[in-house]
Amino acid sequence: MELTVGPLLFHWATDAWSDFYARLADEAPVDRVVIGEAVCSKRLPLYADRVLEAAERLERGGKSVVLASLALVTLPRERRAAAGLFAQNDHEVEIDDLTLMRWVGKDRQADKPAFSIGPLVNVYNESTLGFFAGRGARAVCLPPELPFASVASLAAAARPLGIGVEVFAFGRVPLAISARCYHARVHGRTKDSCQFVCDQDPDGMVVKTLDGQDFLAVNGVQTLSYNCCNLIDDVGTLRGAGVTALRLSPHSGDFVAVCQAFRHAVDGSGDDRSAVLTTQVPTMPYSRGFMFGSTGAQQSRTLNQG
Repeated sequence: MELTVGPLLFHWATDAWSDFYARLADEAPVDRVVIGEAVCSKRLPLYADRVLEAAERLERGGKSVVLASLALVTLPRERRAAAGLFAQNDHEVEIDDLTLMRWVGKDRQADKPAFSIGPLVNVYNESTLGFFAGRGARAVCLPPELPFASVASLAAAARPLGIGVEVFAFGRVPLAISARCYHARVHGRTKDSCQFVCDQDPDGMVVKTLDGQDFLAVNGVQTLSYNCCNLIDDVGTLRGAGVTALRLSPHSGDFVAVCQAFRHAVDGSGDDRSAVLTTQVPTMPYSRGFMFGSTGAQQSRTLNQG
């Protein structure tokens, strides 16, 4: 079972961005790293000149590097950026918007980069999985809202197709993407003049219900769960179902320690859950996401008291 670090969903200062990937390269026991912008195209120019250097350092550290794509492509410059991902052949591309499939042939051409499907594409059934496998997808990270029964069925269907199945295993769960920027609106700004105010919330801005209960988190144009998904105690169950990789979504705090704890879980060693709970700095309650059917609030109480 492989470990994948998903794209950084939040807007961090440029030097913090570089330091994060340098430490991943040198210290994190993971197999793949998805790097680039998946949420807001306005952020990418702030660190675009550092992506190649970070990718090279990650590869020297023994990691496979995958280039992220936007989850919502709407503007001409965003379409040009998407086309640019397929103009290179050095790195695999993760598709998170189906418009990028226009650059993928029925049978993948030798001059096109390998590609995989990210968790923001709705792969809910065997037919969809087979479609992407037939187009040459190397792997699919399943949508985080799928229950375990669906994950097991898709993993079984993936084996004869020769395609890997990945599950979102750690981090605030991405729920929705919008053309409007929540962060800008909260601060009385427009999307075009946001002044990158989302950098004030390195793990997203918490949204409360009218009665003051923590409910969701917003990240620019993106909506996420308030709870942090944590499937570290379910690694054996997921492996037994045929899941080939786990995705860890970056957050502030000691994320390398999170990667190490999940590596211990995959290898069958260490006090895994307690390591994650004590080393992940942000004060987010843990839950098992949508995986096993019980309510998030109940799962959160169980994980944080267990």
